[in-house]
Amino acid sequence: MKLLSQRSLLLRPLQHGIAGDIIPNIRSMKQRMSTELRILPITGIGEIPPGANLGAIIYEALHHQHLTVQHGDILVVTQKIVSKAEGCTVNLDDVQPSEFACTIAQQSGKDARHVEVVLRESKRIVRMSHGVLISETQHGFICANAGVDESNVNGKQQLTLLPVDPDRSAQALRTQLQQQVNENLEDTTLDIAVIISDTWGRPWRNGQVNMAIGVAGMESLIDYRGQYDPYGYELHASIIAVADELAAAAELVMGKIDSIPVALIRGYAYVPAKGDARSLIRDSATDMFR
Repeated sequence: MKLLSQRSLLLRPLQHGIAGDIIPNIRSMKQRMSTELRILPITGIGEIPPGANLGAIIYEALHHQHLTVQHGDILVVTQKIVSKAEGCTVNLDDVQPSEFACTIAQQSGKDARHVEVVLRESKRIVRMSHGVLISETQHGFICANAGVDESNVNGKQQLTLLPVDPDRSAQALRTQLQQQVNENLEDTTLDIAVIISDTWGRPWRNGQVNMAIGVAGMESLIDYRGQYDPYGYELHASIIAVADELAAAAELVMGKIDSIPVALIRGYAYVPAKGDARSLIRDSATDMFR
């Protein structure tokens, strides 16, 4: 399955006497735009055991699809296989629920051991209603059930947790992939980016989308403030979360039931950087809804 999408340039040369000194800014924005994106599902990745070298596994899967890693490629990888490789899993048989967890479980109709794991992974509970716990994780993410998940896990008694440091996980995976390429003498200066994604709900809107929880090799945000739109208006608040956009786009070829945990995005002109997903978290001082 392939997804081929075209994205038209919205910025055009200025005409009709708009101040010429804003043209360089418009052109710099134009250079960042991608005219075509290819998003390819990476198949053949089976169950991931603890301690697995994800870079080697993904590289081998790419090879079987006759794909090579190229400069500027972005690999979007689901949190689930990263957590499994890093051993971030919990066996429910080993969990002794607290009294508080049992009370919540009784009210929500959930397994008290599952609730206990969510509480342990939570820095604080933000909201609790309709059988759902919205919590702040130790990383600072605000999400349902602290990112604890039982879907797509081999065995009903096992849960996956979020990676301890998703940005570090993304950087490690990026390094592994670069090493695989170097060992196969394809390129010694490969510039790629890695995004670790997880599926989250969104306030005020139905449905879920994939979002970036770990980033390496690219800027997560593109700041357009201080630049000008085609009509000459200065932008004051436009900061685009490109890492989240790419993570969401990748899900279109992954799916939730198709067992495709990796997607290759080719054609997006990202800004190379060390990268992190922490910059995507809104500071509590400016968050009107925490």
